Amino acid sequence: MFYSKKKRIEYLGFDDFWFKIVGILVISLTAFYLLSNPTREHLFIELAITYGVSLGFTIIDWFINRAIMIFLRKKYPALKDSALRVSLFFLAIVSTVIVVDYIGVSLLYPLTNEDYNFLNRSQALLSIILISIMTMAIYEAIYYHIRLKGAIQEEEQSKQAIVQAQLDALRNQAQPHFFFNTLNTLRDIIDQNSKEDAKEFVDKLSDMYRFLLESGNTDLISLRDELKFAKAYIHIQSERFGNNLKLKWNIPEASLDALIVPMGLQLLLENAIKHNVVSKAKPLLISITAAADKLRVENKIQLKSTQLPSTKLGLKNIEKRYALIFNKSVEIVNDGDRFMVSVPLLEASEQKKSYGNTDN
Repeated sequence: MFYSKKKRIEYLGFDDFWFKIVGILVISLTAFYLLSNPTREHLFIELAITYGVSLGFTIIDWFINRAIMIFLRKKYPALKDSALRVSLFFLAIVSTVIVVDYIGVSLLYPLTNEDYNFLNRSQALLSIILISIMTMAIYEAIYYHIRLKGAIQEEEQSKQAIVQAQLDALRNQAQPHFFFNTLNTLRDIIDQNSKEDAKEFVDKLSDMYRFLLESGNTDLISLRDELKFAKAYIHIQSERFGNNLKLKWNIPEASLDALIVPMGLQLLLENAIKHNVVSKAKPLLISITAAADKLRVENKIQLKSTQLPSTKLGLKNIEKRYALIFNKSVEIVNDGDRFMVSVPLLEASEQKKSYGNTDN
């Protein structure tokens, strides 16, 4: 299979133009030496024909094995499948060399008048197979090195995204207006409500910061734990907005052990509250639903008349973390009336193996 330089790098991890030429020459010369009889003299024309045949067989072997290698890489791309891919490739090399040799000799019978004798050719074929495996192993070694290097880079990018999310969350919660509103709310609770209400408010605020600290080095948490954090956040917002902020939870028990990125749900709730009117005339209803393998947060669009400039960092951060860690996408739907975001819920077994295996 002939590809452009760009395609060769894409499929193989490097430009194998010169490696291919040198490899074919080495194997064809080896085959020529093994298949010719060094104990008797040969005419130049005989040597030329023998080498031409060896070169032709080697080129066919090389490109068939190369095509099979690319096919197996596309079918089994993950690092966890390396053993299976290499085993199948080994069998393919052995089969290709033997089959091409048999077909080639059979096709040349009218010119050579020589029947195919596997036993007579077995020693030479074994040597050719071993050399072919050694050269193709170089392909696999380079491929594995590049994939491992890429997985490590993805891990580092993922860690950076998670750290950035934590910093963003802490920074947003630490903004002066947040503390101002929180302290004013707490003061009102102390003046107008019971001591127990004030204690509960402080407990919820404490729960939020405890979650942020405890999830500092966590890539994933259960939906059960994320719900605790999100409900603590909503409790604080409810003290501010009262019954004007309404939430409809539809989370079946079976979904509570599914995995989600830390602060994923809280950021979606914060996004809805930040950009929409929450008032007695226009109460904001947010629906949170877990169904199949997704968590959906949905609200009616009732934008504020004076919108704060939006960087959309919250949504972008969630999208990037899912893409980097699990290679899964976040669905965002805005039909002008309703705004809906769906994030994947994952089982532990669904974690991207190429990411999880980078410790090796």
